[in-house]
Amino acid sequence: MKIDSGTTAWMLAATALVLLMTPGLAFFYGGMTRAKSVLNMMMMSFGAIVTVTITWMLFGHSLAFTDNPSSAINTFVGGFDALGLQSLVDTATKDDGTGMPSLVFSTFQMTFAIITVALISGAIADRAKFGAWMLFTVIWATVVYFPVAHWVWGTGWLNTMGIEDFAGGTVVHINAGAAALALALVLGKRHGWRKEPMRPHNLTLVLLGAALLWFGWFGFNAGSELAVDGTAGLAFLNTQVATAVAVGAWLVVEKIRDGHATSLGAASGAVAGLVAITPACGFVDPWAAMVIGLLAGAICAYAVGLKYKLGFDDSLDVVGVHLVGGVVGAVSLGFLAAYPFLDQQSEGLFYGGGFGQLGLQVLGPVAVGGYSFVITWVIAKIIDKTMGFRVATEDEITGIDITTHAETGYDLGTVHASGVSSPNGPVPATATKKVDA
Repeated sequence: MKIDSGTTAWMLAATALVLLMTPGLAFFYGGMTRAKSVLNMMMMSFGAIVTVTITWMLFGHSLAFTDNPSSAINTFVGGFDALGLQSLVDTATKDDGTGMPSLVFSTFQMTFAIITVALISGAIADRAKFGAWMLFTVIWATVVYFPVAHWVWGTGWLNTMGIEDFAGGTVVHINAGAAALALALVLGKRHGWRKEPMRPHNLTLVLLGAALLWFGWFGFNAGSELAVDGTAGLAFLNTQVATAVAVGAWLVVEKIRDGHATSLGAASGAVAGLVAITPACGFVDPWAAMVIGLLAGAICAYAVGLKYKLGFDDSLDVVGVHLVGGVVGAVSLGFLAAYPFLDQQSEGLFYGGGFGQLGLQVLGPVAVGGYSFVITWVIAKIIDKTMGFRVATEDEITGIDITTHAETGYDLGTVHASGVSSPNGPVPATATKKVDA
């Protein structure tokens, strides 16, 4: 089939937008940590770009999007027809009528795998060995993400049953959120958790990161249509509407509960809304997107506090925002999915559909979340028992940026006299001040 230049141009742009989300996540997470951990937190996101890109190219696409010769195994994981992506190089366009080069589709899906792995890192901020994290990203992508992508978006069992997930509420957010919970439990609480303040050190970075995520998410959601058409436009609009409403809902909850509407709440509400609308953005009416955003903003605002009641240290609220928000979005399709965006048999309960689709939208999060949690727990335990997953207590207290990377995020050391002036002339070297970083 001849390449469709319009579709290809849009998908190249959407791919770049989704890749931008991972550096955006690095800013978002980096600002939420303490100053002594900001570089390590950002490096975990950039590290995921490296490892997942390589594994995706070597075998990830093949496991996710090709068919396994054994029909029984194919329900769980794909085959090996696209190892190294060479078969895609030899195939000009996808055979689905979109006119998109196969390699563009693969690269677009690669960026989804990258951001999913990077999302998990927020749950273990301040205390994970960087080498152990890098090894974890390779193993987790191989045995969790690639099979789950095959289940839902390939020819796996959930897809065959009829689950709907437009852009990754189940594959990305529930998957990452469940893994984050398992990792947080295996690594344990940060030293001093709930005994000393662990507030975000730079809310400017948090807001910048949230803005980049919001911007990139239009490629994430609208690009998942794999075409330039009305559904892509619907997904684009719904992404904006749900996110804006979620920010407002989160801020209202904060104001009522705490007496203040915060910038951190605005950023977190935006991400919650983006997460929840992801599986539904191309399948619901705009008014329904507003409902999803309202539910996500309010529910996630309360959900992030569960870690204090249940006693697990999810450092940057990955569970409360991504796992809970993903469930809100996925299950909402069982009620709000609308014809003609979907086949009539897939309509939600509120549009005349039966309980069948609602059951599938519940089954998906349960199956993916359960699988991700259990396998992540096993992977983390093995790494912890062999090479160790957590840094030494003294390194954690000193700061993982210094002890692991030999760097600091902010150079607040001695101010040299040559760079300082005063009304009375240059400041003597003896007057320079040492500031504790």
